Amino acid sequence: MTTPTLPVTRASELPVCPPEHAWLIHDLWATEAVGIVGGEPKCGKSFLALDMVVSVAAGVPCLRCFPAARSGPVLLYAAEDALHVVRTRLEGICRAAAVTLADLPIHVITAPSLRLDLAEDRQQLQTTVATLRPVLLVLDPFVRLHRIDENASSEVAPLLAYLRELQRRFALAVVLVHHARKGAGTMRGGQALRGSSELHAWGDSNLYLRRVDERLLLSIEHRAAPSQSGLPLALRGGDALALAIVDATPVLPAPPPSPLDRLADVLAHTDRPLTVVELRQACRMRTAHVCQALAAFTAQGRVHKTAAGYQRTSPSSVSRDPFPGTLYQPAGNGNG
Repeated sequence: MTTPTLPVTRASELPVCPPEHAWLIHDLWATEAVGIVGGEPKCGKSFLALDMVVSVAAGVPCLRCFPAARSGPVLLYAAEDALHVVRTRLEGICRAAAVTLADLPIHVITAPSLRLDLAEDRQQLQTTVATLRPVLLVLDPFVRLHRIDENASSEVAPLLAYLRELQRRFALAVVLVHHARKGAGTMRGGQALRGSSELHAWGDSNLYLRRVDERLLLSIEHRAAPSQSGLPLALRGGDALALAIVDATPVLPAPPPSPLDRLADVLAHTDRPLTVVELRQACRMRTAHVCQALAAFTAQGRVHKTAAGYQRTSPSSVSRDPFPGTLYQPAGNGNG
């Protein structure tokens, strides 16, 4: 009896994707890509996802900036917003894009719930996709699509595998709106996503929104294309309320303070010696990193050790301020 083998094709005979077919939305979302639109609450994730919906359904540029490379039906499930809110938002984006909502093949799932951890709901979604044949499926947000432990890879992976199977079987793109974890403002977009790292690894194209001071910044990440960071966005328009890029020049978020910066800030704002333990707690750094920074500062004459601990060297004792240009900033949340 012959043992069955897996199908195999020579690498040179694998299908080729022409450049003109590489994008669903140029530079923003790859064709038939699965991925995340992520960010903290109230960062405009749903507005961005809906802008993608209008772009693909109408064949117009997303955010009035990224041209749609392909157009066709879109299937949307908005679990957190009332249906009249979804319509109002779509109508505003359509006005900003100079198209009419009634003319667009946008299909909205109106079921009160959709749980991808239930076999019956997965089958219903698959049947709906098979019937409507959308080129884009948007699910907003992930937290309303299940009752699993988002931190457990063994529970998250099967749900993402199901969405990947939908993408491959029906040749569509999948956008999953997802929240960032609290206190992750200094982390990279993918690392800041709440739950298992499976979510970040799953995406072919990912979009991350982040507020820095009063600015809303968009970062674009692709598995097989160059990425972009720090594109400034704003929610504009009255009756045509929609996100828009406000400046073509990327704004890069400020890097988190280095261990040396954090230690210098603490020492520059105390008049008494501090022990290594006190410095470690104030800087939220590991002991080894504190000791390395202290050794560097001591060698430079910027810090001296006393019986009570470490203290900045008085400016009068050296030729210049031991902490030139130091500005106080709250210590970061990391552990160094």
